Amino acid sequence: MPRTAEGRAADALRVPETAPPTESGSAAWPARPSASIHRPGPGEGGPRRTRTGLRTGAWAAALGVLLAASVVVAVTIGPAGLSPADVWASVLAHLGIGEPTLSPLRDGIVWQLRMPRVLTAAAVGAGLALCGAVMQALTRNPLADPYLLGLSSGASVGAVLVIVLGIGLVLPLAAFGGALVALVATLALAGAGWGAGAGGRAGSGGGSLTPTRTVLAGLAVSAVFGAVTSLVIFWSATGDSYREILNWLLGSLAGTDWTSVAIAGGAMLLVGLPLIASARTLDAFAFGDTAAAALGVHVGRSRALLLGGTALLTGALVAVSGAIGFVGLILPHAVRFLVGSRHRALLPLSALAGAIFLVWADTGARTVFDPRELPVGILTALIGGPVFAVLMLRNRRLA
Repeated sequence: MPRTAEGRAADALRVPETAPPTESGSAAWPARPSASIHRPGPGEGGPRRTRTGLRTGAWAAALGVLLAASVVVAVTIGPAGLSPADVWASVLAHLGIGEPTLSPLRDGIVWQLRMPRVLTAAAVGAGLALCGAVMQALTRNPLADPYLLGLSSGASVGAVLVIVLGIGLVLPLAAFGGALVALVATLALAGAGWGAGAGGRAGSGGGSLTPTRTVLAGLAVSAVFGAVTSLVIFWSATGDSYREILNWLLGSLAGTDWTSVAIAGGAMLLVGLPLIASARTLDAFAFGDTAAAALGVHVGRSRALLLGGTALLTGALVAVSGAIGFVGLILPHAVRFLVGSRHRALLPLSALAGAIFLVWADTGARTVFDPRELPVGILTALIGGPVFAVLMLRNRRLA
């Protein structure tokens, strides 16, 4: 396998604490037990909420600092020896602060090759982890994420089609369209409507998402879209398009640039922030559609908007990274273990943790096997596969 561009140049970062019930009556994910939903009386909830807020703030600050440090350190790692001072010198010079002190070659490695890739990894990791947390709440299933529910595979189909047709300018739109089609197919196959309404029974009949059917439907849709992608490759792909498509299927951040940063970062700002702001709605969904409706949530409209948002965000991320699996599955569970299931803390901390995770996963993928480069999707699958198996076994014991 040929060396990367960098290598050649180097040669010259409370839902309430009960777990929502699944269709089998067991907990959808492990959580600290609580006898019932409790509404604090006068003077009772203030100190507890303050402590929870302080703990969340402390975790957010710690993860934010770790993410910033991870970005800087990751940029220094590679065939060309760089220091954090070199990174800051290049960044400040391009921001118009101070004079350039690096040679054109070293500055190009920092600014044109490594920095866009690391920032894209951070945005993609944050978005995938956020989408996983949202989908786990909406489906009340601990195994839900964009990869398992078919969104990543659908987005890949859209991306592969425009690559084969040679119209890469519409790639983000095609990836979103594919993700949206896959989402609709998964929901239709699962027999799920947009909500049971205030008078329906959550988890019964076809009006509510049920965890087991949703994941099984997602796996089926993912398999079908994977077959469509393989058919397109077999029928049409040759030469450079074949290699580019292979990168999409395996998930790779090689070749990302500042346009990729703009797409992934813009999607996080325009779609990710509204998803984070939906924390209270997701807390209501955790107890089922009937409870959510009783709390004043418009079940059908809210679910449609939130699932549409995850499809849009997933499509934009897959457009720049390909189908990177298991990030949305692993990170929300890790964060939930630390701070509980309340989405006001879970969503932003999952995004920060996902950003840090993918920055380091991609750094390992591009450096461990130098001069060869491993697609980062392979590395996340090697980590996520065993975690997925552990979650399934743990869920079965709780059933």
